[in-house]
Parts: sequence; structure tokens; C-alpha cells
Amino acid sequence: MTTGTPSRADTNRRRILDVALAELLRDPDASMDQIARAAGVVRRTVYGHFPSREALIGTLVDGAVEAVAAAHAAGREGAADPAEAVAGSVLAVWEIADRYRILVALAQRSVTMQGIRERLTPVRTTCTELLQRGLDDGVFVSALPAPALAYVHEQMLFAVMEAVNDGLLAPEEAGRSAAVTVLIAAGVPASRATELVAKLDG
Repeated sequence: MTTGTPSRADTNRRRILDVALAELLRDPDASMDQIARAAGVVRRTVYGHFPSREALIGTLVDGAVEAVAAAHAAGREGAADPAEAVAGSVLAVWEIADRYRILVALAQRSVTMQGIRERLTPVRTTCTELLQRGLDDGVFVSALPAPALAYVHEQMLFAVMEAVNDGLLAPEEAGRSAAVTVLIAAGVPASRATELVAKLDG
């Protein structure tokens, strides 16, 4: 076997995860049978990789959190201005909206909201540091200390994605709307927030 070439088992596992993500986004209560059928494999194959539905969902959520963390880091890279870094990170996370949506869709089901909060701790820590820098520099103004404001931002992003899931906000508007809303919540004037996000998302 050529080094670096994924084995059939690895390929199957990746396919099952990709199909499971799509199926669970469509129906958060999708069974292992449904996922196996959609992936074109027998149920035994799915259980061979994931001993339970909870194990499969846990793997998906871990992958989603990793993707969110990577996007968050990429979005703020090279931004000296805290407001630009916050806006850039939100816009970057929205580019991987499906991964983010799986967190929202499963938060109230097999994976508890607390479990997701714990997995997002590294992202929240970075966000807190960024908000603290903005508060110290006078870029942000808030009655909340930076750690509490980071929680507010996180919950706002979940709420905006729920609005998309419920058909209250067009997906193509969500990233920009979320970035502007998060900046305004941090005390950035609405006109400045709108202008900054339009520049970054242009």
C-alpha cells in the first residue's frame, strides 16, 4: 500500500461521518439505520466504526468544534484591530456553517449544551482575550467583563444560527448579520460595525 493512501476502512469511516453530518442536519433524530442506508453500507459497518449513536455524534461534534476553532483562528489572523479580528472570526466561522449548524441541531438532543460549551472552551478563551484587549484599548465598550461578554457573543451566534434553521433569516445574510450584531453588542457603533463587516466581506 502506498504511504499516505487512506485504507478502505478509513475511507468508509470518512464517508459515514460525511453522510451522518448531512443526515443529522436534515433530521437531528436520524437513526443509525438511516445513516447506514444513506451511506450505502450495512448497519454492521457503521457500528464497526462507531459502537453507538452517541459515539458517532460525539465524533461529529468534536470535528465540528475543531473546524470552528480553526476558522475562528484563520479569521482573526493578521488583524491588529480587535474589532476587525472579532468580525473576521465570525465571518470565517459562517463559511463553515454546516459544521456550526450541527452543534446547534444537536445541542438540545444527544449532546448537551454544557458538553458543547466545554468543547468550545479554547475558542471562548481566545475570544475573551480579544475582547479584553478591545475593552482595554477603548475599541469595545460594555457593562460586562470580557469573560461574560464572550459568553454573550457565543450565545448570540447560536441564536442567529437557530434563526437560520427556523427560516427567519436567509443563510446568505447570516454571516454578515451575525458579525455586525456581535460588534454592536461589544459597543461598536452600528455604522462603524456595518462598514467594517462590509469591507471584510466584500
